[in-house]
Amino acid sequence: QPDLSEAQVPPEHRKFQGYYKISRHYRWALGQVFRTFRYRAAIVVEDDLEVAPDFFEYFQAVLPLLRADPTLWCASAWNDNGKEALVDAGRAELLYRTDFFPGLGWLLLAELWDELEPKWPPAFWDDWMRQPEQRRGRSCVRPEVSRTVTFGRKGVSHGQFFDQYLKFIKLNDRFVPFTQMDLSYLKKDEYERFFLQQVYSAPEVKLDELQKEAGRDLGPVRLQYRGRDSFKALAKALGLMDDLKSGVPRAGYRGVVSFVCRGRRVFLAPPSDWAGYDPSWS
Repeated sequence: QPDLSEAQVPPEHRKFQGYYKISRHYRWALGQVFRTFRYRAAIVVEDDLEVAPDFFEYFQAVLPLLRADPTLWCASAWNDNGKEALVDAGRAELLYRTDFFPGLGWLLLAELWDELEPKWPPAFWDDWMRQPEQRRGRSCVRPEVSRTVTFGRKGVSHGQFFDQYLKFIKLNDRFVPFTQMDLSYLKKDEYERFFLQQVYSAPEVKLDELQKEAGRDLGPVRLQYRGRDSFKALAKALGLMDDLKSGVPRAGYRGVVSFVCRGRRVFLAPPSDWAGYDPSWS
């Protein structure tokens, strides 16, 4: 990185100078990859990530999907709700679509950089990616079990979320031969038919019922939220990340967050007549 000068920041953002330097560095580094070296795709990995044995296998398998499906704009190795108690570690081959940009080990195509580079922000690039103007209704692929974990308690964000969530993320420890699998179920039309049918055919339960009933042989259930406060209260009670970015919940797809509670698949979901994200939810 040739520019190691102090970043120019508004006076009220002086304490956020690190975020301005990071955004400047991303712009330069992705420019090198896509402009100077002219690669057609790149995986972005921060320096405080450990990767799973099938990290590259996963990205190699999803790359053709990204090229074939314009409704996908990236693939991420990360599950924001990937704590050990919240995932089915025995189903490490499971992949999902998510409307939330996860980052933390992610794949993008040169075509996306062509689109983002001219308007790249001076700071807070990851939250900028999560705005509707950049996402434009597109989704990412993400795994059930994370293919990265972070050991970066110390960093520009001063350990925000680290002790509460990040240090508990389960790293996949077995190799899944993704390149030998048919991943066409992740294409939008097929995925929505299958996923939404799965979500809305699951019986609805209340939080206290869910917390009472344990057992691995019970089928999937749906926990319904109505409104931002309802979502946040349920997420908090279940140990999920409860923050929203431009109205999108972490790991959510069409408002639905899929996770495991006491060995049971749970869909935290809005009503079936969901009409889109409300960017005022934060």
